Amino acid sequence: MSDPVSSIPNLGPASEAAFARAGIRSAGEIRAMGADAAYLALMRSGTPPHFIGYYVLVMGLQGRPWNDCKGEEKKALRSRFDALKAKALAAPALSGLPRALDEALDLIGVRPARK
Repeated sequence: MSDPVSSIPNLGPASEAAFARAGIRSAGEIRAMGADAAYLALMRSGTPPHFIGYYVLVMGLQGRPWNDCKGEEKKALRSRFDALKAKALAAPALSGLPRALDEALDLIGVRPARK
């Protein structure tokens, strides 16, 4: 059996559930994809982008504590995160609708039937 997502340092049950919603069910899958591709998959599956969540993942994959990210390294990760966020927001929503319409439907509690 493969290692659970929560076996990556800094990641717990909430991260494991979010990755499962993105179709990623093991730590090995995340390691194979890399932090950027894994976090992009999270955002594309509906997880709101959050810089701390991104760098927690990066640090965990390196076996480092989440709060070890500082200075120039943190600035570089912020640039990577911003690029990933822009890429995720440029893609259509999973529903196939334009992202702005999909988000508006979520906001008011109306959604088309999902396949």
